[in-house]
Amino acid sequence: MKILQLGKFYPIRGGVEKVMWDLTKGLSEEGVECDMLCAALDSDPIDEEDLGRISMSDDIQTITFNSRGRVLIVKALAKKAATMISPAMVCYLRRHCNKYDVIHVHHPDPMAALALLLSGYKGKVFLHWHSDILSQKLFLLLYRPLQSWLIRRADMIVGTTPVYVKSSPYLRKVQHKATFVPIGIEPIVPEEEGVKHVKEMYPGKKIVFSLGRLVPYKGFEYLIEAARLLPDDYVVLIGGKGPLEAQLKAMIAEAGLEGKVRLLGYMDRNAIPSYYGACDVFVLSSVMKTEAFGIVQIEAMSCGKPVIATRIPGSGVSWVNKDGFSGLNVEPRDPAALSSAITSICDEKNHNLFSNNAKNHYLSMFTGKSMISKMLNLYE
Repeated sequence: MKILQLGKFYPIRGGVEKVMWDLTKGLSEEGVECDMLCAALDSDPIDEEDLGRISMSDDIQTITFNSRGRVLIVKALAKKAATMISPAMVCYLRRHCNKYDVIHVHHPDPMAALALLLSGYKGKVFLHWHSDILSQKLFLLLYRPLQSWLIRRADMIVGTTPVYVKSSPYLRKVQHKATFVPIGIEPIVPEEEGVKHVKEMYPGKKIVFSLGRLVPYKGFEYLIEAARLLPDDYVVLIGGKGPLEAQLKAMIAEAGLEGKVRLLGYMDRNAIPSYYGACDVFVLSSVMKTEAFGIVQIEAMSCGKPVIATRIPGSGVSWVNKDGFSGLNVEPRDPAALSSAITSICDEKNHNLFSNNAKNHYLSMFTGKSMISKMLNLYE
């Protein structure tokens, strides 16, 4: 069996790319031949840890995991509406598609769908439905016929939660060939020294951590508002960069919360585990269905950290965080509810139980091995 994971970008930054990367690596380690085909601009950097295993041939950069797993990076001419414009992806697929038993397309990615259409591929197609296209409505209008073709063409459609598969308006007529496989990750393992360093920066404080791009659907303004209501022995740390950075900084200053809320900016992937390890609770304050799963939740759970998430209609976020067990779920856009949930979880009587449950929830549902095993069963 030979599999191709098709779509998205390099370097790996977003959740969809990470799932593709993890599937390629994990399947190849289980003895399955698996390639990942994605696109990059000339200006996109190669991650430092990949420099020792990358090669170049026929304008394709190849990152080799092992004898069975490769990431193939073709050239993109531009990036528009979060989509790589890459004729090279079409050319590669036309030449090589027939050597794959399964092509696993990751949606949303119009370039990948177009490449599949133009390739003439006749084999099995898996469609991984990570999320609906929600914010780019004009773009969706143009893409809709191709999306409809892709849904019809797919032999199986795989979502990340049962909630999203059932609620997506685009999948209502294809429930007979739809299923779900929860995203799984390798556990985050914080180093003791790093955790100690973070805690020393905020002595005597209960640490509330959140992580994500500073964009509207993440709802960080509501977490900042919630900080107003927290006791003075709490500090809220928000990692990530994005277009709302200046606006959120101004909001913090205007509310006089500089000592209580910190924007940490871009966080190196090596620094993030220390913050997971040091925090008392992780908060995902997202407000829109664009947040379909929330991988950061399971990263926090893997460290034994309780999670507070939001009940976004149609999203799988609150399914991932088991309310009353691994953490608490609250209504979106409700700072008072966020604040109350934070103090409830951090209460000494509750914290250890939530922490243990969060780790057990990760181990039972969201490990990388579990995701690979379930996907392999579907391929077979």
